[in-house]
Order: sequence, then structure tokens, then C-alpha cells
Amino acid sequence: MSDESKGAGDGAAYDIAKIMAALPHRYPMLLVDRVVSLRPDEEIHAVKAVSFNEQFFQGHFPGRPIMPGVLQIEALAQAAGILAVETLDLAGSGKLVYFMAIEEAKFRNPVEPGVLLDLKAGFVQKRARVCKFWGKASVDGKVTCEVNFTAMIADG
Repeated sequence: MSDESKGAGDGAAYDIAKIMAALPHRYPMLLVDRVVSLRPDEEIHAVKAVSFNEQFFQGHFPGRPIMPGVLQIEALAQAAGILAVETLDLAGSGKLVYFMAIEEAKFRNPVEPGVLLDLKAGFVQKRARVCKFWGKASVDGKVTCEVNFTAMIADG
């Protein structure tokens, strides 16, 4: 198995079962539906299928449903969490990846129901206990959110 497909078997995308094995999140807070590609030590491309049935659309906003920006950042952080778990070989270790800081968040376009939200994240800096990431969310090539964030690896 090549380094490029590490954690992805023969290079196939992660399905929801493999995502749930990497992340502690569950419905309604699991915001990654599929991993398209993962390059350990570098970056991840994941997808969130944004459905009208999402709980947050009931109140954000009635008549004009838009995915909250903070949930776009959470989805990016979860994708980065999968990248960290695979890169640092944390699966089954009892370790969790916790937010420490969110910086330079910019929201460019609204995310509405019925789209596939592309989530791309990568390492800016990687240490044993603290990692910095960049993240970019987009729909059909149009950027919806850009952010830098820091996460800590700690006991669960």
C-alpha cells in the first residue's frame, strides 16, 4: 500500500463506517459523510451532503435555509481530525482531537440544502500534541468558508 492511500485501503474512499471508526462524533454532530482522498502528513478531501432534513435548517433560517458558518468550520475540523487520526496513528488509542483556536475565518458564499459541501483541510504545522490546519469548504468550486485552526491531541 502506498503512503498516498494509507488508511484508505486500496485507495478507495472512506465510507461512513470508516469515518465513524476514526471520529467519536455521531448524529446529529457527525458532519463528514465521505472521504474522497487522504494523503497522510499532508491533506484530506472529504464531503458533507447537505440535506434539507438537517436539524439546524429548522431555525436557520425559516424561508431561507442556510448552513451556519460555525458548522462549516466544525465539518472542516472533523475532516482534519480524520487526517490527524490517520497520520498520527491514533485510531483505537483513546485519544481525541480538540479545538484550541479558530483564526482568520472568512465566509464567502451561503451553503443551502441539496448540495455537496467539499471539505479540504491540511497540516500547517504538526507536533505530537498540537497541530495547526488550514481548511477550505466549497460548493461546485465556489469557496464558502476559509479558516485556520489549531487542535490539541489529548486523552479522551
